[in-house]
Amino acid sequence: MTGLRVRRAEPADFAAVARLTVAAYEADGQLKDENSYAVVLADVATRAASGELLVAVDEASGVVLGAVTFVLPGTPYAELAGPGEAEFRMLAVDPAAQGRGAGSALVRACVARAAELGCSAVVICVRSGKAAVAQQMYERLGFVRLPEKDWSPLPGVELLGLRLALTRS
Repeated sequence: MTGLRVRRAEPADFAAVARLTVAAYEADGQLKDENSYAVVLADVATRAASGELLVAVDEASGVVLGAVTFVLPGTPYAELAGPGEAEFRMLAVDPAAQGRGAGSALVRACVARAAELGCSAVVICVRSGKAAVAQQMYERLGFVRLPEKDWSPLPGVELLGLRLALTRS
């Protein structure tokens, strides 16, 4: 994870975030026959206005390697978060940069932000049968499956709910 820095995205980052997010979802097979979701993923300005858009940047080159949208319940991009919970959405790492720790760094930044805000947990959803590497990373980071949070936004798209309880210090 050395050589990476997570920071709030700036408008100059938006084009790179759009490109890498769509590329990551395509590489993972999550956009097959679902072009409308690619449009949502590429609408970075709306995500940044509706939540906290974080980027993982290579410190040496300044290149954006990954991005995630951190949201709270009741905001436009929140799907699972209830009272006292935070959520992150659209975590993506440029396929060319995978394996460098950008995804884990972004998840840890979201968990730290949730703790800073006094949240009791972080919830997310992952697509069933897809994103196996991401699911393994979430498990390593302590997220557990929460079947009661599973849902389906479209026929044939099953999303699995995961939750990480935060300890109060």
